[in-house]
Amino acid sequence: MENYRSESAKGKKRPREEDDIAETSDIDQILSLEKSLTFSDTMVALRIMRAQFPHIDKVSIQPFILRSQLYSSVKDRTQVDRELESLKREKVLRIFKLSTGQDDHAIVFSDDYLNQIERVVKRSEEKKLANVEVFEWFKTHVIDFKLEPSIEHQELCTLLSLGGKVKDDHISVLINAGLLIRQLIDPNMYWFTIPNIGSVLKGLSQGRKEVLSLLNRRRYKEMMLASLEKKRLRLSPLDMRFHVRDLIGSGHLKTVQTPTGLVVQVSKD
Repeated sequence: MENYRSESAKGKKRPREEDDIAETSDIDQILSLEKSLTFSDTMVALRIMRAQFPHIDKVSIQPFILRSQLYSSVKDRTQVDRELESLKREKVLRIFKLSTGQDDHAIVFSDDYLNQIERVVKRSEEKKLANVEVFEWFKTHVIDFKLEPSIEHQELCTLLSLGGKVKDDHISVLINAGLLIRQLIDPNMYWFTIPNIGSVLKGLSQGRKEVLSLLNRRRYKEMMLASLEKKRLRLSPLDMRFHVRDLIGSGHLKTVQTPTGLVVQVSKD
């Protein structure tokens, strides 16, 4: 879907609260959310959501899917967790811990993640940065072996040393490239991270609040899914479909089937 608009109507009051979020004008080319909300298979859900990942201007990032979105789309959460673990072991995908919430995890197909790393390498080489050989060591010896979302400093150094003599500067290169981040509670541990995701995570947090605010302002705190999906968010580069799936899976929203279609409601505390 189109990216969110940064411009605002200066000096003009919007006539109705529910119109605070402009409606999207483009016609979705894949499937409406109502027709593709639930799936029986985790892999099918992942592929559809990857295809529906919104294009984000000015941010070079590969598609990612939130675990919560899978929970909203495949009814059996145990099945989701089991299939994700299997796909991770088969190196089809990687799972990343996100800073936006205790239970927030992003899922990225391994090929997309490697493409993201290649973009980082290319930019680093264009800037003529030193120690770029560490990227090849990282790809060959670290991520192919370490499938978990975190890694301890000594293990990281041991794996990287299979490629060459490791210096502190090599670790700094990986951190500055957005491939690793030190854990706050234990600086000796690192999270694997998705390069360039920082601004998108900010939009994820703001978009969640924006969607919930929109629905909470309505009389019955609900809206037809087909109408809600057409709204365009002002504070997030991610589209409404992305956020609705996330909020349903995390339990903040729920859906109710009615004769006229699915209704999205704010879940009661």
